[in-house]
Amino acid sequence: MQLIDYLVLFLYFAGMAGVGFWLMRGQKKQEDFFMAGRSFGKLMQTFAAFGSGTGSADPVNTARGTFHNGMSGMWSVMYWLFVTPVYWISAVWYRRMRTLTFGDWFVERYESKKIGVAYALFGCFYYMTYGAMMFTAIGKVAAPLLDVTPFGMPLQYTLLPFVAVVVITYGLLGGIAAAYWTDLIQGICIIVLSVLLIPFGLSAVVDKFGSKGDGLMDAFRLMHEQLGDEKFTIIGGSTASEFPLYAIVAIVIINMIGIVLTPHFIVTGGGTAKSEWDARVGLVTGNFIKRFCTIGWVITALIVLTLYGSDATLMADADKAWGLATLKLLGPLNIGLVGLMVACLLAALMSTVDCFMIVCAALVVRNIYHPYIKPDATEAESLRLARIVGALVVAGSVALSLTIYDIFANLQLTWIVPMLFAAVFWVGMYWRRATTGGAWITFTFCLLFFFVLPIAVPKLSPGLTNSPAYTRTSHVIKSAITRTATPLDVSRGQASAAGEPMTETKRRGGVPLFWTGSVKPVGDEKLKEIERRKVPGGEEVFYEYDCELVGSGRLQLDMLIIDKFGLLDLASMDKAAIKTLYLSFATVVPFLVMILASLVTKPNSKEALDRLYVKMKTPVDPDPAGDRAAMEKSYAQPDRFDERKLFPGSSLEFQRPTAQDFWGFAVCFAICFGIIGLAILVSGIGT
Repeated sequence: MQLIDYLVLFLYFAGMAGVGFWLMRGQKKQEDFFMAGRSFGKLMQTFAAFGSGTGSADPVNTARGTFHNGMSGMWSVMYWLFVTPVYWISAVWYRRMRTLTFGDWFVERYESKKIGVAYALFGCFYYMTYGAMMFTAIGKVAAPLLDVTPFGMPLQYTLLPFVAVVVITYGLLGGIAAAYWTDLIQGICIIVLSVLLIPFGLSAVVDKFGSKGDGLMDAFRLMHEQLGDEKFTIIGGSTASEFPLYAIVAIVIINMIGIVLTPHFIVTGGGTAKSEWDARVGLVTGNFIKRFCTIGWVITALIVLTLYGSDATLMADADKAWGLATLKLLGPLNIGLVGLMVACLLAALMSTVDCFMIVCAALVVRNIYHPYIKPDATEAESLRLARIVGALVVAGSVALSLTIYDIFANLQLTWIVPMLFAAVFWVGMYWRRATTGGAWITFTFCLLFFFVLPIAVPKLSPGLTNSPAYTRTSHVIKSAITRTATPLDVSRGQASAAGEPMTETKRRGGVPLFWTGSVKPVGDEKLKEIERRKVPGGEEVFYEYDCELVGSGRLQLDMLIIDKFGLLDLASMDKAAIKTLYLSFATVVPFLVMILASLVTKPNSKEALDRLYVKMKTPVDPDPAGDRAAMEKSYAQPDRFDERKLFPGSSLEFQRPTAQDFWGFAVCFAICFGIIGLAILVSGIGT
C-alpha cells in the first residue's frame, strides 16, 4: 500500500468516528440507543438489512469457494437467496413483537425471565462467532496488501484489535442510529467493492491472454478458454464440489430455520421500522441487493482464478484471493484504489459488527442486568453498561478470530449455533402446547449434544482420538481420469500443452466420520485396496486406511449415533454428503426433542398465551397512540382474530395468509429464480 492508500483509510476511519460523536448527542434513553425510536422508513431499513447482512467475509468466502469449486463456490454466500422470501413474512413478526430485544419475546412466550438470560448469552456467543468471521476476512485480505509483521507478530494480532477500536468508537457512541446511518454510507461502499475489481480484472485477462482488437467482453470468452466450461457450472457435482445440489438444499434449510431467530432481526428485520410495510420492503430489498452483489463477487473470483490460479499463495490459502487480486490489479495504479478497497471491506465488517454489538448490549441490559442485578437502574447507568457490553462482544470476536482464523470454519459454526433456540422459537411461535419445560429441555439438549460434550468427551477420554472405532474415515479414493487439458492445467504444471489429452490424478475422501477436524496417520501411511471402478475417462480405486490414525477437533456425537444404528454406510459418502447428513441431523432432532418434551411437561397459562398470540396478530399502527388503543382492544378480546386461524379449534396458531402475504412471498420467490437466471446468464457469457 502507498501513502495515498493510507490517506484514504484515515479519511474513512475519521468519517465513521465523526458520525458516532455527532449522533451521541441524541442518545438519552434505551429506546433511542437500541431502537432509534422506531422511526426508520424503507430506505434506512433497506440499508440496515443490506449492511448487517453483508459482511467482509462474504466477498472473501465467495472468492475462496470459487477458487476451489468454480462458480458453484458462490453458494458459500448465495445460500441465503432462498431464505429471503421468508423475510417477507417474518418482518411483520419483528414489528408486532413490540419489544426492545428478541429475549423479551422469549420471556413473554415462556413466562420465564431465566430463558431470557439463556437467550442473551446465546446471542452474545453467536455474534462473537459471526464477528470472528468478519475480522478473519479483514486479516486475510490485508496480509498480501501490507506484507508486514509488526513487533515480530503476524499482522492480524495488531490489525484486528485496531479495527475493533474504531468499530467500538463510533458504534457505541451513537447506538443503533449510528449503525443505521453508517450502514447507509457503508452500503454504498459495499456496492462499490462488488464491482471495483471487475473492469481492471477483465482488462488484465485481455492483456494476458487476448489478441489485438479484443475488448473487455472478450475477457469472458478468454476465461472459458483458460478454465474450461466445468468451472462455470453453478451446481457442483457430488464429488467435485463442496456444493452439490443436496448440500445446497441442506444449507438453505438450516439457515432458513436458524437465521430468523437471531437477535439482530428484532432491529434490522423490522423492529425499528415506522410501519409493517416499511419493515417488509426494507428487509427483502436489502437482502436482494446483496444477492446481486454476489454475482459481482463471483465474476471477480473467476477473474482471480484465471489470472492467478497457479499462484502458490492461493493454492495454499484461497482466503487470500481477494487481497492478492486487489494488490496486483489496483496497486500499480497508485491512485488510492487499494485504500478504497480496504475501506470498503472495513465498511462491510463495520456495517455488520456495529449492529451486532448494539443488539448484544440490549440483550444483556434488558434480559440480565435489569431483571437480576439492578432493576431500578437509571437510563444513564443502562447506557453505560450497554457500551461496556458492546465493547466486550467486539473484543470476544477478535479473540475468537485469532483462535480459529479460518473463514469457512467460522461460517459453518454460524450455521449450527442458532440451533440452540431454533426449535424453541418455531414451535413456540405456532404451537400453544410448547412449554417452558420443553424449551429448557431442548436448549439443554442442544447445548450439551452439539457443543459441550463434543469438546468435553475427548478431553475426559483422550484415548478416543486414536481408537480405531472412532478414527474411521470415508474411503480414500484415487482416480485417474483422462480429459482435455486447459491452460490452467498447464500453468499449474499438470499438463505440457492445452488441448492435449492429460491424465488427471486426484485423491479425495479420507474424511473423518466422527471428528470435525482431521484424521491423520500416525507414522507412515498405509492403504488397503478394497474396490476398483471404471468411470468415464478412467478408473477409481477405493482404499481404507491400514495404519494407526489420530483424530482432532470436536467429536460428532450425531454421526456416532447414525453409524451405530447402521442405517447408512458413512464410509461410502463423500465430504459434501457427510456434511449434509450432519446438518440434517442438527436441523430435525431439536424439533423432535421440543415436541416430545412439551407433551410431557406442564402447559403454560392460557392467559399469557392469549396475550402473546393476539399481540402477534394485531397489525402495528404507525401512530403510537393508535397502536396502544389497538393493543388494549386486543387484550380485552383475545379471540378477535380467531376467524383467521388456518386450523380453528386447535392448538396450532397458523393464520390464513393475506393477499399481501401471498403475493409478496410469490414475487420474492420469482426474484430468487431471476437471480439464479442471471447467474446462469453470466456463466454463459463468452461461450
